Amino acid sequence: MNKSVQTWFIDELSLEVTVKRSSGAKRLRLKVSALDGSVTLSVPQGASDAQARLFLQEHFDWLRKHVSRAPEQQIVTIGGAVPIEGQLYDIEAGTGRGVTLDSARVIVGGDPKTAGRRIQGYLKTRAHAALLDASEFYAGKLGASFSKMTLRDTRSRWGSCTAQGALMYSWRLIMAPPDVLRYVAAHEVAHLAHLDHSPEFWACTERLYGQTQTARAWLRQEGIALHRYQFD
Repeated sequence: MNKSVQTWFIDELSLEVTVKRSSGAKRLRLKVSALDGSVTLSVPQGASDAQARLFLQEHFDWLRKHVSRAPEQQIVTIGGAVPIEGQLYDIEAGTGRGVTLDSARVIVGGDPKTAGRRIQGYLKTRAHAALLDASEFYAGKLGASFSKMTLRDTRSRWGSCTAQGALMYSWRLIMAPPDVLRYVAAHEVAHLAHLDHSPEFWACTERLYGQTQTARAWLRQEGIALHRYQFD
């Protein structure tokens, strides 16, 4: 499949559009990411730039409406705030080089310009410990074991389990309430016994975790907001 990518700017909305030309595209198609509001226009190889720009103009009102619905990006830095285990913490500068947490604040030492990256590292370390603990707990209840556990910054899923027993989680789960993190761990551990979403799988998940409706509803309604926090 032949693909080429361009970037066009729409001054009226102060945003950029990623234009993807593909031999596999059948028609002009406009997409706004629900995660970060990024805009992608898919263009068949035979369509001209003029046709593509006209398509954008014709769909300008639709584009403006959907871009306005996207969550506002939050830069994690001194003076801002970040959720940790379901609670929003203010970010303050501190002495030394470490990151510490008290009842209402994240205190970050070192160069303020690197505060976001330092908080991200702290969250990843905290996420690894919490998810490993939860995975081992539920695997023990199931009488199973997993081969390894890794963390990523995935956008399409909160976790996964391979046929080889490897677990993967989004480290951003540490920003969600603890019950939500533990639900995702139970969900993925249940896949060690059932690599599907059959009734048997859901019954297994509920045996491990309990009722799942509240945690699943939180992820549907609130989970997308965890991706708006930017640490660079």
